[in-house]
Amino acid sequence: MQMSARAEAFDRWIRGAFVAINTELEELYFRQDDRSRVEGVGDPLKARLRDEGHVHVIALLEEGNTGDGFASAFNVLGNVGLYLGALRRHELTNPAREERSPFPEASSLALHVGASLGMAPRFATSHLATHNRAIHGIRKSFTSLRDEFLFIDENTRGILALQTAADALTRIVHLGVTSPAADVLFGTAKRALEDVLRFNERLFAQLDVERFFYCVRPYYKPYRVGRVEYRGANAGDFSGINELDLLLGLCRANDPYYANLLVDKMSFMLPADQARLRECMTHTSLLDELLESLDEHGGEDWYRRNARDFLEVCDLFGRYAAQHHDALVKRFIEQPAAKLSTSAHAGLTASGPPLAVLLRSLEVLRDMRMAAARTDMPSRNEDLGRLRRAVG
Repeated sequence: MQMSARAEAFDRWIRGAFVAINTELEELYFRQDDRSRVEGVGDPLKARLRDEGHVHVIALLEEGNTGDGFASAFNVLGNVGLYLGALRRHELTNPAREERSPFPEASSLALHVGASLGMAPRFATSHLATHNRAIHGIRKSFTSLRDEFLFIDENTRGILALQTAADALTRIVHLGVTSPAADVLFGTAKRALEDVLRFNERLFAQLDVERFFYCVRPYYKPYRVGRVEYRGANAGDFSGINELDLLLGLCRANDPYYANLLVDKMSFMLPADQARLRECMTHTSLLDELLESLDEHGGEDWYRRNARDFLEVCDLFGRYAAQHHDALVKRFIEQPAAKLSTSAHAGLTASGPPLAVLLRSLEVLRDMRMAAARTDMPSRNEDLGRLRRAVG
């Protein structure tokens, strides 16, 4: 990756002093009886973070370009996004009390680079996951805390495995769901989903609830860029998870709830992911393809064999959806949040809405992916039941 000297200097600061300052602040917050208290704590460190980062932002803004090619521009967007995310975490900016960002230069840089890439002008999940380039074994992060490294690394492994599963199912589209050769692709998808379950189990076993809730999660809050408030980065901001939803037929792009989710996340994904998702929306789902030939061929061995493989993938994906919601969301967000005062709930979620509203929305998505037996939302429960009965 070719970067200008100023872009390289900003990158070195993000990987060095930026991490050190954030880590020192987190240790100050965490030693308090009230770990949620941020304002009035470590003010000299906050000023140093703000001022040192500002120097780099001004230099890049004056340079007037986004670097040499996509990779460099994407890196600059991530770095200015991490900087703004840290300012938000340390309450140097808060969209609830502002009509515009108090950091106009950083906003201008983010807007310039984001527009050139076709992405939202803030850091995205890919900056800390699939496109988080390690140097000498160290990836980018906000802090050097063990729990943040654990969260980033296991999330990245999970995303890579979900992308592998989505790639496999996409290849089945071109073969046809009843192709004899689809068995190897169903096998790849199943192994990848089993990997996701394993990565998540390891994450949940090792991640400290208090450290995650108080020292990792707050960096993913919404913040303003210019006048507009942008939601925080979400672990699902990559196309693979939605490709699985759509290819398995568990979710439909013409469902208003799900379509709104797709529109919301599109600009938070890499342009290549945006293109993949748009193409995926043009395909007939594997479930619908199987149902079309169920009545005529449901008793054939070739049909039953591939339908069983398909159902096994659906079951694993449903297990993943339940695991993510019931283990991660409930244990690491909902339960710790219940201990906070009501006033401390403002700005608690990365997506912006109040926690209770977000939880209801996530429950709907979980149940869609599990094809739960619900009549108050779109569900493929009955269709999967027909297929299960047909194949035994």
